[in-house]
Amino acid sequence: MQKILIVEDEKAISGVLHSILSDELPDYHFEIAEDGLEGYKYIEKEDFALVISDIKMPKLSGTELLKQTMQVKPDTTFLMISGHADIDTAVRCLKEGAYDFISKPIDINRLITSVKNALDKGNLQKDNKHLKQENNQLKKKVNKKYQMIGNSAALKRIQEIIDKVAPSDARVMITGPNGAGKELVAHAIHSQSERSRGPMIEVNCAAIPSELIESELFGHVKGSFTGDIKDKSGKFEQANGGTIFLDEIGDMSLVAQAKVLRVLQESKVSPVGSDKENKVDVRVIAATNKNLTKEIEAGKFREDLFHRLSVIEINVPSLNDRREDIPLLVEYFTQVIANETGSSPKKFDEKSIKALQQFDWTGNIRELRNVVERLIILGADPVTADDVANFVKK
Repeated sequence: MQKILIVEDEKAISGVLHSILSDELPDYHFEIAEDGLEGYKYIEKEDFALVISDIKMPKLSGTELLKQTMQVKPDTTFLMISGHADIDTAVRCLKEGAYDFISKPIDINRLITSVKNALDKGNLQKDNKHLKQENNQLKKKVNKKYQMIGNSAALKRIQEIIDKVAPSDARVMITGPNGAGKELVAHAIHSQSERSRGPMIEVNCAAIPSELIESELFGHVKGSFTGDIKDKSGKFEQANGGTIFLDEIGDMSLVAQAKVLRVLQESKVSPVGSDKENKVDVRVIAATNKNLTKEIEAGKFREDLFHRLSVIEINVPSLNDRREDIPLLVEYFTQVIANETGSSPKKFDEKSIKALQQFDWTGNIRELRNVVERLIILGADPVTADDVANFVKK
């Protein structure tokens, strides 16, 4: 049961307040303190849904009670009771965190209305706090899903760059081989940025047919394509206020590249089949496994777009270049797979780890994850070097 504290040195007034409010609020338990000091001792020990406090009291005034409470329990909702001469003081209390004040002689209807509103406000704050905690927990889970595992010097350098670039709105070009974890870098930048509350929209440019890439990125209006019966927003508009991740941008057609360049220059998109321009506020992170310098020389990638996107460049090394991270990666994937399957995680003995470190990981971290899952299914517990030799073909 939630509690309400009445702090009032005049017993006649505290008695009337208790009698009236207990009838109106039968679901609340009431405590009464005869001065500010006693009231503060109550507040130190317990949490109250509402504190109703007189201003002029012996030992500790209502004003001081409010100040001291705001220092230790700033979410406490206060309702001040003031005599006519204390109105200026009551107004100052509002500035210091009180919800409202009631003038003496007390208007019963005004009191009841203010108390109920104050309780609603306090409950709303608690709900919002709980929701914020849930959102933070969810964000931690999302961040954990996209965390980069390892202690290698190469990975530490990448994290240092991320820490510096994430708070800015600078565009980032992430390079590296397939399966090395470029998308993890993109998500790390977004999650550590001021845009983390906004959406993170991913576009795999290599997976979308060239004739549809413009529609996917910029949207289209009804009737632009056979069978379309309504307008469709593009990925840039969906990412408004957040981040768009253009993965494998080296595979984007030159026509689409020209339109992306225009978006970067003007922060506007024009849906296919429309003359209308829509304003967008989007941070762009791009990634590729190709050498864009060679692509530019071959006429397959626009040099002006490259320079627009490559304000900051981050190269993600192959797994072969960070073999010292394999033990931690194996441990991490073992735990992830155990969580997914609801089973106890298997161990890998030292020789099995050393055997894995000797392989040529052409598929990088993505390949290692698959191999770990295979060894967990087929190997012993702990997984041995013989299991690696028998079940991993290299």
